[in-house]
Amino acid sequence: QVQLVESGGGMVQAGGSLRLSCTASGRTFSGYHMGWFRQAPGKEREFVAFITQNGGITYYTDSVKGRFTISRDNAKITVYLQMNNLKPEDTAVYRCAGTGIMRATAPSQYRLWGQGTQVTVSS
Repeated sequence: QVQLVESGGGMVQAGGSLRLSCTASGRTFSGYHMGWFRQAPGKEREFVAFITQNGGITYYTDSVKGRFTISRDNAKITVYLQMNNLKPEDTAVYRCAGTGIMRATAPSQYRLWGQGTQVTVSS
């Protein structure tokens, strides 16, 4: 069973940047498409970004397009989320997840989940 562990969260001012990492245990990591989700207090879990097994296709929710970049390094069994020009509305717990479904955007389509890392953006 693959386990996912996120890191890189923290507190940053609006306009700043953070890079989140999600490191997997287990040799089957490269077999999963990966996604990032976020959940703010009192809100539902929201899809943020998706990347295919080989990193060739990426997909983003509209609110982060042009600011966030998802990438992966299968040799390092890690997926990244580079977040630039952060806004207070980006404040949330960010979790990485793994799926076998192409362009999956619903949480129910993901079978692997990390515990999450907190991102706080101050104005």
